[in-house]
Amino acid sequence: MLFFKRELSPIERFEVALKEKLSARQKLADRLSVTEAELAEKRAAAEQLAVAGANNSRLDRAEASMRTVEDRAKTLRAELVEVDDQVASAERALADAKAQRDRDALADQIEAMATAIERAAPGFEAGATSLVEAVTTSTLSIPEATRFSSSIDAVRSEVRAATDLICWELRSAAVRTRAGNANLASIALAEAGQTASAEIDRQLIYTLHPLRWREGEEVRKAPAFALVGLPKALLAVALQHQHVDHLNARRVQTLMHLHGSAGQNGEPQDDDPQLVDLDALLAEEQPSAQADVA
Repeated sequence: MLFFKRELSPIERFEVALKEKLSARQKLADRLSVTEAELAEKRAAAEQLAVAGANNSRLDRAEASMRTVEDRAKTLRAELVEVDDQVASAERALADAKAQRDRDALADQIEAMATAIERAAPGFEAGATSLVEAVTTSTLSIPEATRFSSSIDAVRSEVRAATDLICWELRSAAVRTRAGNANLASIALAEAGQTASAEIDRQLIYTLHPLRWREGEEVRKAPAFALVGLPKALLAVALQHQHVDHLNARRVQTLMHLHGSAGQNGEPQDDDPQLVDLDALLAEEQPSAQADVA
């Protein structure tokens, strides 16, 4: 019967190498300890001979014996320093291998999430299509049903674009995670949700410029090139002045590939010359709209 030896994983190989280095170091340290004990004996013997006034011949032999042991001890100390460096290098290699294993495991989970989203998307697409067809294939024309169909169709388009975006973001995050240059705190697109109060009606949108707006007593900011949940009350004016755009817009797809969706340069500062105050912009628009009505 043939037995095949299992191939060791990188971590197991580094563990074996480290174990061998530690074993070699221990043997070397033991040899050095014995040699230093012998050296101490040789020095004590030479000292006794010198104090006792031994002849030159005996002193020469004692010194020669002592120097031989001293040279051996010096060689062993140098070898021990070298082995210590090798042990430290093996420990770093093992730590790096374990860190890479953890990064790979996390990256696999991120990629699995992207795959799961892609697999679930057709089901949503099919359901949305069925809802739209339930209205469009009917011989009746009812305004409420038509508005419902249009809303579903718009949501379907937005979800399709959002699905493409999040899958691209997740796979990019997985690549960065494997390479060890990912900021894991930013993998979850927390800023996209804005985690705002439920009573504010929002729409997920992509910013083209840094924005600022007020929600009650709180001032919110969003950097350029970020996914944000913008209050719908501000959406029209932001779109009109091209400070934001929909996720399925062609230019947004390009910008997301160039800059991602986490925002550029972090939260904008109040003195940023490009910062757009949406509340002020909306206030400027309202008087002109009232004048047109008058």
